[in-house]
Amino acid sequence: MQAALRTTAARAGRQAFQPRALVGARFQSSSSQPAPAAKASALIDALPGNSLVSKTGIVTLTTATAAAAISNELFVLNEEVVVLGSFVIFLGYVSSIIRAPYREWADSQIQVTIGPFSRATQKVKDILNSSRQAHTDAVRGRIESVGEMKDVEALTAQLFELSKQTAALEHETFRLKQQAAIAADVKSVLDSWVRHEAQLREQEQKDLVQTVLANVQKQLTDKKLQRDILLSSVAEVETLVKSKAI
Repeated sequence: MQAALRTTAARAGRQAFQPRALVGARFQSSSSQPAPAAKASALIDALPGNSLVSKTGIVTLTTATAAAAISNELFVLNEEVVVLGSFVIFLGYVSSIIRAPYREWADSQIQVTIGPFSRATQKVKDILNSSRQAHTDAVRGRIESVGEMKDVEALTAQLFELSKQTAALEHETFRLKQQAAIAADVKSVLDSWVRHEAQLREQEQKDLVQTVLANVQKQLTDKKLQRDILLSSVAEVETLVKSKAI
C-alpha cells in the first residue's frame, strides 16, 4: 500500500514539474532569440554598399540580372550552382565574421614587429598630432576673428557718420574762430581809432587853451586895455565904498 502511494505521488510530481520546465524552456528560448528588427538590420548591413539606396539597387540589379540570365538560358540553375552559391555565401559570411578579429591580430603583429621603433614612431605621431592641433587652433582662431569682423560694415557706416559729424563740427569751430579773430581785429582797430581821436581832442583842447592864454596875455600888454581895466577897477572900488560894502 505504501509503495503504491509513493508511486502515485512521484507520478503526480513529475506531471506537475513537466509543464513548468517546458514553460521555462520556452521562455528561455524565446528570450534568447534576437528580435526581427535586429535580424533585418544585420541582414541589411551584410549587403554591399554604403547606403540603403545603394544596397537596394544592388539587390534589385542582381535579381534582375539573374532572372534575365535564367529566362534567356544563359544561366542554368542546377545542384552544382546551388552548391557553389551556398559556398560563396558561406565564405562571405565567414569573412565578415573573422574580418574584425583578423584586423586586431594584424595590428597587434604590426605593433610587435615595429616594437624597437615604437619610440620614434610615437615621437613622429606626437609631432604630427601637435601640428594638426596647432593647425586646428589656427583655423579656429581665424574663424573666430572673421566672426568678430562680421559687424565691420555696420561699424564702418557708424564711423563714417561720426567722421561726417566731426568734420562739420570742426568746420563750425574754424568758422567761429575766424569770426572771433575778425571781431578781435575790428575791436583793436576801433580802440586805436578811439585812442587817436581822444588824443586829437586832448591836443586840440591844449592848443585852444594855449591860444586863449596867448591872446589874453597879448591883450594885457596893450596899454589902452590896461588903462581901461584900471579905470573900471577904480570905479568898482568907489562904488563899493559909497555903498559901504567895504
